[in-house]
Amino acid sequence: MVSKLQSSSRYKSKKKAFTKYSKKWKDDLGKKEIEKDFAKMAKYCQVIRVIAHTQMKLLKKRQKKAHIMEIQLNGGSVADKIKFAREHFEKQVTISQVFSQDEMIDCIGVTKGHGYKGVTSRWHTKKLPRKTHKGLRKVACIGAWHPSRVSFSVARAGQKGYHHRTEINKKVYRIGLGSDKANAKTEFDPVEKSITPMVS
Repeated sequence: MVSKLQSSSRYKSKKKAFTKYSKKWKDDLGKKEIEKDFAKMAKYCQVIRVIAHTQMKLLKKRQKKAHIMEIQLNGGSVADKIKFAREHFEKQVTISQVFSQDEMIDCIGVTKGHGYKGVTSRWHTKKLPRKTHKGLRKVACIGAWHPSRVSFSVARAGQKGYHHRTEINKKVYRIGLGSDKANAKTEFDPVEKSITPMVS
């Protein structure tokens, strides 16, 4: 039996995220604590990473939730990295500040997920003959009697896709401004055109 019904459509966020943390930056005691933390980082840390997010309002898409990413800072001493990170707090970082034209970069991403798949789909093994007992999309022999265990190299059913992959040596041919109406135009193009999600 339901004793209380709450309408989900009338719920309003309290917007309490980071409210207590932001007060630290205002009072002197909090600032002292923050400086102490930065000094600790400079003394003991070897790797410095920043947390960055996308600006979904500029994209004018249906999605409102920003993509959040942790980015490692390289080059210079730890103190230099901390100084760079502090200078860029709450500031916009443009593509041209990170990449340059004709630079070779590596792309890291995740492959398209297909869920739990059998051996035929996952490893492209040969299907067994039609009259096979208990199914034909299988591996007939998964190994010899001895060694009495299944080797890692034998095709088995399991997760297909959604794997972490790195593609190396991708060249940045051009970096255009989003506000520029001719950001996809080259010197040989008679038509002014911009990069769209459909045609690049």
